[in-house]
Amino acid sequence: MLEKYIGNRAFYSKMLKLSVPIMIQNGITAFVNMLDNIMVGSLGSEEMTGVAVANQLIFIFNLCIFGILSGAGLFSAQFKGKSDHDGIRHTFRFKMIAGIGITAAIMAVFFFFGRPLCNLYMQGQEGGIDPVATLDFAYEYILIMLIGLIPYTVAQCYASTQRDMSLPMSSMVAGVVAVMVNLVLNWVLIFGHLGAPALGVAGAAIATVISRFAELAIVVLWTHTHKKVFPFIKGAYRSLYVPKRLVAQIIAKGLPLMLNETIWAMGIAILGQCYSVRGLDVVAANNISQTFLNVFAVTFRSAGTAIGILMGQLLGGKQWDKAKNESSKMMTFSVGLSLITALAFALCSGIIPNLYETSDTVRHLATRLMLITACVQPLEAYVHAAYFILRSGGRTGVTILFDCGYVWGISIPVAAILSYATSLPILPLFAIVQSLTLLKCVAGGILVHKGIWIRNIVDDTKTA
Repeated sequence: MLEKYIGNRAFYSKMLKLSVPIMIQNGITAFVNMLDNIMVGSLGSEEMTGVAVANQLIFIFNLCIFGILSGAGLFSAQFKGKSDHDGIRHTFRFKMIAGIGITAAIMAVFFFFGRPLCNLYMQGQEGGIDPVATLDFAYEYILIMLIGLIPYTVAQCYASTQRDMSLPMSSMVAGVVAVMVNLVLNWVLIFGHLGAPALGVAGAAIATVISRFAELAIVVLWTHTHKKVFPFIKGAYRSLYVPKRLVAQIIAKGLPLMLNETIWAMGIAILGQCYSVRGLDVVAANNISQTFLNVFAVTFRSAGTAIGILMGQLLGGKQWDKAKNESSKMMTFSVGLSLITALAFALCSGIIPNLYETSDTVRHLATRLMLITACVQPLEAYVHAAYFILRSGGRTGVTILFDCGYVWGISIPVAAILSYATSLPILPLFAIVQSLTLLKCVAGGILVHKGIWIRNIVDDTKTA
């Protein structure tokens, strides 16, 4: 029985070879974001909360780009499984065209409507945080961040294609350098060290934008100087040609995935807005909890990315039995990692909020939110692994129901009713909404076990 859930040495070697570089890159990024958050938090509660609100909107952009690149990545991974470099080249072109187009549209939305969107989080007036000052900081931050969206998208087009080929090392190096640049410049620009002016929130945004350009430069130079390793880049810019059949297939499979990620991210933002009804103290506390969760949860989240890539390659190579056999082992691997990190997260919950220059009320709330979140982490890991397995075979309709259907059909209605129609305090409200993840676990387990995701989506695709 245990053999179904426990892999051999070769299995774990394969998993770790791909997931560890992704964990390192994502882990350093999350760690530096945490330090950024602490630095901004040392300026005051308004500054910290304003940046947190702006990042809720940027989170939607990030997930939108992740969705469109992942949609095309379904094909990249399967093309890799059949050693079709022309196919990978065409999907790379599609990523660039679609990614830049979508980024330009979102930049326009944030520029013209950023302030009213940020204002949606200023409805809860309880607590000692000034909503007007918080809104000003949020909009200032998001306007500067617009400059870095295009370089971020282009860098992700390169990095995601490299990961689809199971070659994540160069994107890891680029990511590590970028976050270190971000960290140093934050220290300089937020507080005015080394003769620079103390720019506060604006300094944090400028540092992030510069780091985006640094990441782009490294990943592009690395790719173009290692054409033997990345043959897809040869002739990638000779034209914008992508076979019509492939475009149609990517749109059919990828557009729903992009919409899923975007609508899911919007749902998470709306959940945050529901919680904000209980006051800006809740926004600040939830920001602390989520910032550190991103550090501790990087293990199982990175494992999920690796699971999607490896499953795609197996399906592209028509290794049906192996894909089915390894799905349970991969989910067990992900949950096992989350149990370790959840325990560490809970143990640190009484220490982390004290790093912030904020009120005792915010610190107390943050600790309690972290404890609740720690209890749910193993469930989130199980769901995360199931999601990447389901989408590896291009079953985007199923993943939309699994992901967005849950958030919009269950989480948001429950959170909205409890927030607006009752006086239930934030802690039990938050705990109830988080516990609903159990329903998603049941659905994910059933769908993965049925094997409806096991199929090849590139055999009938012409790439010439």
